[in-house]
Amino acid sequence: MRAPEFWQRRGLAAWALAPAGCLYAAGGWVRQRATTPTAAPAPVICIGNAVVGGAGKTPTLLALARMLADMNPHALSRGYGGSEPGPLRVDLSAHLAADVGDEPLLLAKTLPSWVARDRVAGAQAAAKAGAGLVLMDDGFQNPALAKMISLLVIDTVQGFGNGLCLPAGPLREPPVRALARADAVVLIGAGAFRPETVKPVFRAQIAVPAGAPDLRGQTVVAFAGIGRPEKFFETLRAAGAELIAEHPFPDHHVFTNTELDRISASLPEGAVMMTTEKDWVRLPSDWQNRVEALPVELVFQQPETVARFLRGRLGKA
Repeated sequence: MRAPEFWQRRGLAAWALAPAGCLYAAGGWVRQRATTPTAAPAPVICIGNAVVGGAGKTPTLLALARMLADMNPHALSRGYGGSEPGPLRVDLSAHLAADVGDEPLLLAKTLPSWVARDRVAGAQAAAKAGAGLVLMDDGFQNPALAKMISLLVIDTVQGFGNGLCLPAGPLREPPVRALARADAVVLIGAGAFRPETVKPVFRAQIAVPAGAPDLRGQTVVAFAGIGRPEKFFETLRAAGAELIAEHPFPDHHVFTNTELDRISASLPEGAVMMTTEKDWVRLPSDWQNRVEALPVELVFQQPETVARFLRGRLGKA
């Protein structure tokens, strides 16, 4: 589903659903209190957020994997949208997004990646396979697996939305509770939002990496099915692309041939169809040669400070 507009403001619909949001928040609190976390054989860093939708968790995980490459990190994901319950190591030559989800396929291009609905079993399988560090994509609200470090990722444009919990707003839990459990906060983007916290705050931006195709002056028809498709469109414009059409879809959308035919019908001569790397892996195979994927990476403003913090917490300073 697309995020409803009232999730960004406290209108009538939000207040009508507020009691249900209170019940959702209470259920999460009970789950946290009633569960005793299980420690994995390898240290776990959780990269999570407090809202549903795209905050930038996956690019953050990949940035940490590069930063901590000497610790042999493995990625762990629930595998949202995939049919395999796991624990299962992602095989790029054998698995499709329908099997393991889109994010694990994207992660597996960079580091060993696992899908497991049971996060404890997934972390144990990764450690048994030689992982010196488990980087968990999402799972901030899952208390089953003990985390050595929990990072709260926040999109500075979206922030905490209207400040209400599902279904009245985008929050998975009240911000005060999320910030209390976080060891540090990662703020992504140029928005003005900043939470009130005494925890370390690291700023970062999503950028097109060096060596990517030059998009300056390139005519582009763009489409994306991520948490905030407008972020992708903004990245294309910042890279110099001339967007002549933008097609937003719900997060994790499974594209059909009919939809892609409709998008390509508006493609003038010399233009390209472009989407995100995460969306590209969900395309029908015959469309993957016809659509370009834009590579992006997360860049910390002060990477040395982030690395020092993480290695200190992990005892690797």
